[in-house]
Amino acid sequence: MSKIAFLGAGSTVFAKNVLGDCLCVESLKDAQIVLLDIDPGRLNDSVQMVRNLNRSLGARASVEGCLAAEARQGLAGADYVVNAIQVGGYEPCTVTDFEIPKKYGLRQTIGDTLGIGGIFRGLRTIPVMLDYCRILEDVAPEAWLLNYTNPMAMVSGAILKATGVKTVGLCHSVQVCAHCLCEMLELPTDKLRWRIAGINHQGWLLEISREGEDLYPEIKRRAELPEYVWKDTVRFELMKRFGHYVTESSEHTSEYVPWFIKSKAPELIERFNIPLDEYPKRCICQIEAWNYMREELVGDKPLEHERGHEYASYIFDAMQTGTPFTLGGNVLNKGLITNLPPNACVEVMCVVDRNGIAPTFVGDLPPQCAALNRTNINVHELTIEAALTGKKEHIYQAALLDPHTAAELTIDEIVSLCDELIAAHGNWLPKFH
Repeated sequence: MSKIAFLGAGSTVFAKNVLGDCLCVESLKDAQIVLLDIDPGRLNDSVQMVRNLNRSLGARASVEGCLAAEARQGLAGADYVVNAIQVGGYEPCTVTDFEIPKKYGLRQTIGDTLGIGGIFRGLRTIPVMLDYCRILEDVAPEAWLLNYTNPMAMVSGAILKATGVKTVGLCHSVQVCAHCLCEMLELPTDKLRWRIAGINHQGWLLEISREGEDLYPEIKRRAELPEYVWKDTVRFELMKRFGHYVTESSEHTSEYVPWFIKSKAPELIERFNIPLDEYPKRCICQIEAWNYMREELVGDKPLEHERGHEYASYIFDAMQTGTPFTLGGNVLNKGLITNLPPNACVEVMCVVDRNGIAPTFVGDLPPQCAALNRTNINVHELTIEAALTGKKEHIYQAALLDPHTAAELTIDEIVSLCDELIAAHGNWLPKFH
């Protein structure tokens, strides 16, 4: 019997997806599941939901809740830990991440991975995760931590650099990238073979074929046709200029580079279909939707669930049974991608079995792809350095090197913006010097 702990279990829908998948797998049906959250109300909702799932799916798991303040007890003896925390939530922190930069003319779409929003989300999340990891080192030293929390490369990289916890960062976009691209362009989606490597949210689809045929020429041809180009405008433009498609959506990708969201060229917003303030809008919709979903998920009526594409249950099953599984994972660059910086957090294909998770060697990325990755890695590394050292100068440097922020603001504006965000976050951030 394995023990699965879920950090941030107040994310009830995501907990349903991940733990529902686990309860569909024979090797995990008798697991001990412990849900942890800071909010007792949301924690209770999730406990009731997972217990309902357990009954509905005919599983044999034990399910209990544990407030985050008692994390040492909840994490003790865990074999697997899933992290889905969001430090600061929509209010006040996400609102702060978007509204204060607007005063400087700096607009964002998602703000959770790079850019000024990604930097400050990382700064408030990394210390919390390091606290959890110190507990894990003491009470569950052999546990595997699956990090789903953004900013993925910053949070996963900090954990891997600063602790001994066995960790892999997981993103939703890798496993669906090739299929969704072909589906969008009305190409066959069966029998695809593909290879992806790079960094989180900017992994490159290096190869894609079907029954021995290279699909890239036809993909690139269709991506410029009027009936298709509007579907994924930013990524198709990036593919045109850099030769390869990236794993994450156009709304995300638009704020990882300096060319699409520009106050002096507002026509680009319409031309490239860029949804400004998209993440706050999603948050509001999700909060409103929860009021309707809660009764369905938390009530006594049986819940339906079919195993989905999230990696977690497949990883746990491979570790339990020894049957290998291949995934896209975020790990430290120990000679894996030879033209990206050593010890940067990179996203590569990994193989998991009873021995754990083994990343695979990539070699050199195409030089232009590696060059674009490095502009993002600069921000990851300096944000991690700020979080680990407490030095405010590294916050400034991370923001100064951010492609989108640097394309819009002057040095003095960037420093002022950072100071204002530090003050506005208050106790959600540690003290920097």
